[in-house]
Amino acid sequence: MQSPVRFSSCRGVAFEIKPHPDPFAISAPSKNDDPKGSNRFWLSWFQAGSSSKVFPSSVQRSVSRGSSHFCDLDPEDDDKEEDDISFERLEEGKMDELVQKETPRPSASKSEQPAKAARKQESRLSVILLDQGLFTVYKRLFIISLTLNMLGLILAATGNFPYARNKAALFAIANILALTLCRSEAFLRVVFWLAVKVFGRSWMPLPIKTATTSLLQSLGGIHSGCGVSSIAWLIYALVLTLKDRENTSSAIIGVASTILSFLCLSALAAFPLIRHLHHNVFERTHRFAGWTALALLWAFVMLTISYDPKTRSYSNELGSELFRRQEFWFTIAITVLIIIPWITVRRVPVKISSPSGHASIIKFQGGVKAGILGRISPSPLSEWHAFGIISDGKTEHMMLAGAVGDFTKSLVANPPSHLWVRQVHFAGLPYLVNMYDRVLLVATGSGICVFLSFLLQPCRASVCLLWVAKGIEQNFGKEIKEMMSGHPKDKVIVHDTAILGRPNVSQTSVDTAKSWGAEVVIVTSNPEGSRDVVNACKAARISAFGPIWDS
Repeated sequence: MQSPVRFSSCRGVAFEIKPHPDPFAISAPSKNDDPKGSNRFWLSWFQAGSSSKVFPSSVQRSVSRGSSHFCDLDPEDDDKEEDDISFERLEEGKMDELVQKETPRPSASKSEQPAKAARKQESRLSVILLDQGLFTVYKRLFIISLTLNMLGLILAATGNFPYARNKAALFAIANILALTLCRSEAFLRVVFWLAVKVFGRSWMPLPIKTATTSLLQSLGGIHSGCGVSSIAWLIYALVLTLKDRENTSSAIIGVASTILSFLCLSALAAFPLIRHLHHNVFERTHRFAGWTALALLWAFVMLTISYDPKTRSYSNELGSELFRRQEFWFTIAITVLIIIPWITVRRVPVKISSPSGHASIIKFQGGVKAGILGRISPSPLSEWHAFGIISDGKTEHMMLAGAVGDFTKSLVANPPSHLWVRQVHFAGLPYLVNMYDRVLLVATGSGICVFLSFLLQPCRASVCLLWVAKGIEQNFGKEIKEMMSGHPKDKVIVHDTAILGRPNVSQTSVDTAKSWGAEVVIVTSNPEGSRDVVNACKAARISAFGPIWDS
């Protein structure tokens, strides 16, 4: 049997491209089923406990196996588990009977078990690429940046924009600079910090905050649009140069053509289908083709500035002419932005523990602010993996890595003593929690790691955390469980699906957001889960954000 293909998403959590059950298929019991009239059955955890207890009783321990999908609610082979919870009984309102039972029920043979209802099989790749809407902010930014460039190109080609016609190569380089800015983690760290400082004020209108969040989350649209545009401008520049071959050199044409080929190769590797089916191919091609194109860009700039068409020779004295050319300064900026993260790469000691065979906890020295993410690598030139960071902001930080790929599985089976890290951590969607006053954070599985810091250290926003996962202590360890404990029940809500079954996470998120008075909901789940929560919240007129495929 061919092994499933994996790709990265959700900032370092790996998913498999294959049909998967709908993780939110079971709805919460109706009011008639709940003796207290509550339509949020997850609150029944707290009826017999203190106000700070967020976990079910230890008597109600999990007897099922650990999940293999760390952002999922349950593994796909639940039908093979002898002691799994019957979701049909949950639908019949028999929650109390299930929770109070201390011994597992005898399992029926496969022939005696009722046939499960057929679920709609849906490729996660289709969810990521096709099911996020035709008019997302990402796609709008892509269309806007591409349209503006094509408009300028058409005006230049028709003689209505003489500056662009004479400086077509400069416009190609300018687009490369723009796409580099949109992916520069150091530059974006500053941009995110400024956004929080400027817009993170109570009097700032909520629509401005959500619009800023949408823009910053979807900068990949500008990156992609400028990437395609740079190819178009360079093609146009080459066409003009070939028409005027007498005033240029074969070396300049050859270098420009080679740059164009590497840009096309890099863009092809970033095509969504290739990027997610062959992520390692995309990452390495994008990196090494980009570096080679940058080296050739320096050669192109130097050749074009030093070439004298009258004498058909190159001058050795560039002098002040070099510093007067925009191409030179743009190339300097591109080079600095690309080099910055690499000069911070270090090999550091780590402490790795595995609470289960499905996850590892990686500990590093030094505190990190809430909402920040980091990258680690076993081999810095070949692959990097992004994870959310858990930290109290003092002396230590950690990452929670679900064992779903070759690298993350090796952390469990053969934990290394050192890993490569980029010391410049980057800001993502979770960092923008600091822009709001009241926020609901929704996580499934290992998606919890990026949110835990908001409980461990002071932050500007007042947050409520809803976590849905399977086998909390069994899969994630006692340390993670203790981090979640000791908080008021209205601030931390934990749903262990191994004990309580799968909830309707979308509706639960909406209900919790309303009761918490959340200005915005931020979710980290698998592609289907994030989509469903975001759509449900938006239908209820609640602003919501989740990771997109190119966030």
